[in-house]
Amino acid sequence: MIRTATLSMGVMLSMFLTACDNTAKVPEAQPKAEQSASTSTDTISIGYSDWPGFVAWQVAIEKGWLKEAGLNVDFKWFDYSSSLNAFSANQLDAVLVTNGDNLITSTGGTKGIMIMATDYSAGNDVIIAKDGINSLADLKGKSVATEKGLVDHLLLSTALTDAKIPSADIKLVNSVTNELPQVFASPDISAIAVWQPVANQALKAVAGSKIIYSSKDKPGLIYDTLSVNMTHLSAHKEEWKKVIQVWDKTVKFINDPATHEEAVQIMAKRVGVDPAQYEQFVGGTHLLDLAANKTVFTKGTGFDSIYGSTYHVNKFNVENGIYTAEVDADGLINPALIESLK
Repeated sequence: MIRTATLSMGVMLSMFLTACDNTAKVPEAQPKAEQSASTSTDTISIGYSDWPGFVAWQVAIEKGWLKEAGLNVDFKWFDYSSSLNAFSANQLDAVLVTNGDNLITSTGGTKGIMIMATDYSAGNDVIIAKDGINSLADLKGKSVATEKGLVDHLLLSTALTDAKIPSADIKLVNSVTNELPQVFASPDISAIAVWQPVANQALKAVAGSKIIYSSKDKPGLIYDTLSVNMTHLSAHKEEWKKVIQVWDKTVKFINDPATHEEAVQIMAKRVGVDPAQYEQFVGGTHLLDLAANKTVFTKGTGFDSIYGSTYHVNKFNVENGIYTAEVDADGLINPALIESLK
């Protein structure tokens, strides 16, 4: 159940920028009796939601690694868009969010500073085509459906640009993501851009259909990040360093063949999915440990750098009317904590 009912790249503006929903159900913090005496008395609240790179935190929660690090962290579970609403309304100290959506929340006044990346999409976002269409070039003159302004519109736009296919050479059909399997079954639609698990539903709905492009073909296009309220970050840098170290431990546990199965079971249980099915979604998510983050947070213009990826999304957001002028992307990326850790 990946990004189900989420709005991942932009047109949720009306939902969380101009009319922030403050009614999101927020779980209560743990009773003080359950908190380790050695943990900080200041509770850090982090919003997380249904994406493997976010659900991975469940491993750290259940293993007790945050408390072991002397941290008192309250992870609050949301639908993705509701987590952004809560962060925008200053109900959270941090939120797990795509780098593109972090740009959008910043235009609403809440400055979220990206201090680390949990992962990048590595196959969970796809372009699916009907039988007879075998490449992006075959899409010329065809109708392609996706939800405009969202993450897979970004994927489609980037793929077409790389293939030197003008966007005007296809007919873009705007469709709600969760309805794309039905839309794809229409004889008028030749391809769709969509994320998992809706992608699997579409593949089953149309015989002979196949994936012709995915986020695996463009590593670093879609980063998922830990974004912290600027004021909270300034006052609690040491605690956030410890959070990053716990994340590094978590990624190593998930990637270790000896403990991978246990980790997937923990993650799958959190979202109510069979572990065997969830394994596919974990495989489509490239988790980033501390060493990988040091590379990603090195300034550059390519997608191997979160800077280059964010510059790219920034331009996409302006070109598609999500906001009117480019955001100061550098001001929302803070590599200092990553750089200070060994």
